[in-house]
Amino acid sequence: MRKLTFAITVLAALGGAALTAPASAAPGAPIGVTAPDAVQNVNMERRMMHRRMERRMMHRRMERRMMHRHMERRMMRRGM
Repeated sequence: MRKLTFAITVLAALGGAALTAPASAAPGAPIGVTAPDAVQNVNMERRMMHRRMERRMMHRRMERRMMHRHMERRMMRRGM
């Protein structure tokens, strides 16, 4: 897939827009969307998903840490 998109990008950059027009029209894609735009959108979505996952993981880690500290303090107070 990467080789195909790279080849389409190179052809478009070299002026082969007439050759890439039929190849870039994917089924279900809006008319007028070229291959580089589609690739950029996919990469942006992937990056956004990755950031969201990292944020969620960090949030859950902080929650676990807070709960751990809370339980530790309760145990320390109970022992006094």
